[in-house]
Amino acid sequence: MGVAIDGGQKILDFGCVEKILKKANLIVVQDCGCRTERNNCSYPRDVCISIDEDAEKSLEMRVNNPRKVNLKEAMERLQKAHEAGLVAMAYHLEGRDKISQICNCCSCCCHTLSGLVRFGLARHVLSSDMISKTNENLCINCGICTKRCQFQARRLENNKMFYDSSQCFGCGLCVSTCPVNAIKLIER
Repeated sequence: MGVAIDGGQKILDFGCVEKILKKANLIVVQDCGCRTERNNCSYPRDVCISIDEDAEKSLEMRVNNPRKVNLKEAMERLQKAHEAGLVAMAYHLEGRDKISQICNCCSCCCHTLSGLVRFGLARHVLSSDMISKTNENLCINCGICTKRCQFQARRLENNKMFYDSSQCFGCGLCVSTCPVNAIKLIER
């Protein structure tokens, strides 16, 4: 018996999120419901973003400390989330033509990301426009990228970095911390 999964989650790199936020009329930042509920890690909580009509709903519902912010403040929150090692994940809601929520997720607390990674379903449900590419001649096999990868696409074995492109979703966490700039994002 086959099972069909219709997922609307998309992994976004930093530049893509900035483009989305620049088009928004209203931006609201709120605490991550998953990290608040599970209290499982020390990642920042005040980094989930709602846009336009979802932002209005967030302000009305007053759940998870919603706050209206401008583009600069939203980008500062996004930078904070990226530096901490969180993955920007957009939720495409059925019947809508644009992204309305951007969460910054960890694989230890996020109800969606943790399950997809833990059970090997990420590549069947998630999408992305980007993927990382490593210049093996520049790579020094330091392993920093393996610690940053929430998708387990990178691993260090016998002091050698191995990369599984089928597990990469182009979030850019490995790119921003590579000490020798051996990794870049390219279009999928």
